[in-house]
Amino acid sequence: MAATAWWRPPLAKEDAMSPVPQPLTEQCAALLQLPPGTQRRKEATSLGRHAADSTHSIDDLVTVMLSAATSTWTSRTPTRDETPTAVHARAADLLDTTADILNAATTGFHDHIRRQLADHDDQRTEFVNDLLTGRADPGHLAERAHRYGIRLSGTHVVTVAASTSFTDNIVRDIDAALASRYGSGNTLTTLRDGHLVCISTGGLRGLPAELAHHLLTHLSAGTWQIGVGRPHPGINGIATSLQEARNTLDLAGKLGFAAPVLHAADLLVFPVLLRDREAITDLVTTVLGPLQQARGGAQPCLDTLTVLFDNQGNYTATARQMHLSVRAVTYRLDRIHALTGYHPSEPTQRFTLHTAVLGARLLGWPTEEPTN
Repeated sequence: MAATAWWRPPLAKEDAMSPVPQPLTEQCAALLQLPPGTQRRKEATSLGRHAADSTHSIDDLVTVMLSAATSTWTSRTPTRDETPTAVHARAADLLDTTADILNAATTGFHDHIRRQLADHDDQRTEFVNDLLTGRADPGHLAERAHRYGIRLSGTHVVTVAASTSFTDNIVRDIDAALASRYGSGNTLTTLRDGHLVCISTGGLRGLPAELAHHLLTHLSAGTWQIGVGRPHPGINGIATSLQEARNTLDLAGKLGFAAPVLHAADLLVFPVLLRDREAITDLVTTVLGPLQQARGGAQPCLDTLTVLFDNQGNYTATARQMHLSVRAVTYRLDRIHALTGYHPSEPTQRFTLHTAVLGARLLGWPTEEPTN
């Protein structure tokens, strides 16, 4: 894939030492001769828009305008009967005129840039939406992909970052940073449905970690999470990888996974569990159903098992995390054993119990009654 970084209008000069084209100089000089009023500001605004649409930078515009003001001043020799007060008044009038023209011209310049950026962002967003859904006409999509340097037949990975704090400026900064790190032809980043979505060439090493680094720069730790899809070829592969990344974030929410970066390839067992909903529902109700008879209901027992498995069966770590004594944790596990017949310390029972706990979290049990 060869995607460009966030597009910017051609603001930089081709050569810092090259002379500014004569037409701009003439236009600036002509504006200084116009009387003050709406027409002068209108023409100055138009000059700024045309400068933005060419190879001129804002520095060019200001430099030429000041140069034209200097030439206007030096081209008139004071007469003998012109008093110092009159000279000062003429200078003040020229400065006011120059400032008024520059204000209108720079306003026109920036307005034109904003419109160009808005138009480009709209086109880019529309293209990315079509690319990620995989429903657009392949021929037309291929024509548009060429503009962004994307090779649709290649293999891509979609990475999705979820946060409530994303803004267009943050996404632009991250897109530029990723393009600088991996090359502008290898990443395409945009804001979609409130999520940061990055399409990258398959095989880029360390991109999720690099993205996490930039998210930490812009946002607080713990306010975002990244889901990474698997690499897939072709147009449909991009949509598939996107869905995997989104499902990964959804599973993380249901299972309470707080890791900042999660890979779909590491969570393949969970879609398998959900694929046979009848079987996982039967497992949950059969193995964990008796916990509803415990004092306080099933939730405290389920929480204890969740923390225990998260800590690889370590009673001390579990007690510390739950702000309980080891004795209290032991009592709860013995009570779970008495009600269900399963104990996490028994190797033959641990896998069944752990799978049931994960299934309960996926199904939202016991808050939601599981249905087949």
